[in-house]
Amino acid sequence: MYFPQIDDIRKAAKIIKDVAETTPLTPSIRLSKIYEANILLKREDLHQVRSYKIRGAYNKISSLTKDEMAHGVICASAGNHAQGFAFSCNHLKIKGVVFMPSVTPKQKVEQTKLFGGDWVTIILEGDTFDDSSNAAKEYCIKHKLTYIHPFDDPKTIEGQGTVGLEILEQSKTPIDYIFVPVGGGGLASGLIGCISELSPNTKIIGVEPEGAPSMKTSIENNVNTELSTIDKFIDGAAVKKVGDYTFNICKDHLYKMVTVPEGKVCQTILDVYNRDAIVVEPAGALTIAVLDQFLEEIKGKNVVCIVSGSNNDITRTAEIKERALLFGKLKHYFIVRFPQRPGALKEFVVSVLGENDDITHFEYSKKSSKENAPAVVGIELKSPDDLAPLVLRMKERNFYGDYINDKKDLFDYLV
Repeated sequence: MYFPQIDDIRKAAKIIKDVAETTPLTPSIRLSKIYEANILLKREDLHQVRSYKIRGAYNKISSLTKDEMAHGVICASAGNHAQGFAFSCNHLKIKGVVFMPSVTPKQKVEQTKLFGGDWVTIILEGDTFDDSSNAAKEYCIKHKLTYIHPFDDPKTIEGQGTVGLEILEQSKTPIDYIFVPVGGGGLASGLIGCISELSPNTKIIGVEPEGAPSMKTSIENNVNTELSTIDKFIDGAAVKKVGDYTFNICKDHLYKMVTVPEGKVCQTILDVYNRDAIVVEPAGALTIAVLDQFLEEIKGKNVVCIVSGSNNDITRTAEIKERALLFGKLKHYFIVRFPQRPGALKEFVVSVLGENDDITHFEYSKKSSKENAPAVVGIELKSPDDLAPLVLRMKERNFYGDYINDKKDLFDYLV
């Protein structure tokens, strides 16, 4: 059974040194104060391609024979691996093909084109990484290319493991905990190979999106398990099935495998941007978002959070804010039944809304044949405690129709 060896990770570090920056390990004064611990951020978002994926992609492609390089390479990716792959193809002058899900943020597609130049062709296929991966593998066989897996390949894993070497070289004190984001598991597996050899007392905790718990589910089942559906929002860490190599490595060597709600990740993205002036993508925020779950355990400890990437599309900001507000119980949607008489809306605003409540969404169509007409109303609160009094006032004045935040199908249809 394969397990990444420290000598191979050190070889990878020498191979990638010309293309992968040594990213800083930066103390976070704000987070350290909140959690009463020494919180260090491993800033993998500061690579030229803005994620750690360059490490594994370049190490793998560099290991190919001349004949394999001449035939060309192919990969499937939700974005970050694609950029590392494209940069590597351009740098090594190798023809490459990238399959990306059709829902990949435009920013990641454009960046992949930029880094790949004339050496890379991009094909958008499917709704998820797994759809793109299946299509890429068929294309690979048909055109006799070499498939560069984003996580489930020894050379990719060893390249990602160089993150661990840098952390240990940069830290002035022993590391107690390392939080690592998990999508397919390549970064976590490489980290395990390095840390288990050089710092065996360090606890490695894997973090997945709550809506795509493929590694956590597989570990609980003790078999690599494919999920039937996933929430694709945290695209950099949303896969239906982790790798076979990575599953076998992670199931035996991770200290814990946990998940974080997408809404919590969104709030973390906003906090990190507003308070620390750091732009992170959803997957890059996972390891900071999870710290609340370990509040007591990490107190007084030396903790590293790997910030895996910053390829975030600004067009997603509205959705990120919305998800954060919903998670924080500050944004609520109702079906409100307005009496069809003049002054009904004014009465609702003056007599029902609280002093700090704000209408942020309103859809209404007048029905001349009915006494009351429903409207979909979104209301942003100052505090979660303001919800119960708001609902009470709506019911007392006969405006209340229904609360739809917790009715997923109705919510997705109406909002």
